Amino acid sequence: MGTMIDFTAAGENFQAYRADPQGPIKGAVVVIHEIWGLVDHIKDVADRFAEAGYVAAAPDLMGLAGLDAVLLADLGAGLADPAARNEIQPRIRAATVPLRSPETAARVQAGVSEVFNYLQETPEGSGRTAVVGFCFGGTYSFALAVGESRLAAAVPFYGHATYDAAELAGIACPVLAFYGEEDKALVEALPTLITTMGEAGVDFTYTVFADAGHAFFNDTSPLAYRPEPAAIAWAQTLEFLGQHLD
Repeated sequence: MGTMIDFTAAGENFQAYRADPQGPIKGAVVVIHEIWGLVDHIKDVADRFAEAGYVAAAPDLMGLAGLDAVLLADLGAGLADPAARNEIQPRIRAATVPLRSPETAARVQAGVSEVFNYLQETPEGSGRTAVVGFCFGGTYSFALAVGESRLAAAVPFYGHATYDAAELAGIACPVLAFYGEEDKALVEALPTLITTMGEAGVDFTYTVFADAGHAFFNDTSPLAYRPEPAAIAWAQTLEFLGQHLD
């Protein structure tokens, strides 16, 4: 069981869930949530990182993003009912309109950076702090990698990365990305990202899992969760962090 820590970014207060290992510490990880916010699933992921030997901090970025966490959590839970999906999806799009604002993106990035700096300044995380994010969090994992040269490693799960080669050249750490082949928009954009990452000289590795789609790692989503790809991605993530943080 972790603890909640208070932070301030862009003039707004927010919190992060911190989970600590019981034994030797290998490094630190910023864990960035999906669009549903800092739900129990993300806290559980942070706990898993702690069990693997990493100090984990998972910020609650919903306030900085201008999003209604309670509403989105309810809408996300409703997606478990296939009959309700057509009614819920337009409501999700309407509820996430604030994310289209550059000002919102700047506030969220400030929050992520604040938590990164917090871990980076600890003895456990100094020089060995990574970021792992899912969906919304995957997108902001790419953003942190672009803007933070001290980042030791980045692991975006099904995140968007709409950057040119000059912007991607700011990435100084290795990146391991995961996708499900049924997540059409991201998979169709992947060849361009691979090319651009190569032009930028980024150490970019990726895995696309067959018979999986968006949010395949989320074991609280009956429709999206795929146990085998999730287990493989987790093992690859820990191996990757072990190579670059330990």
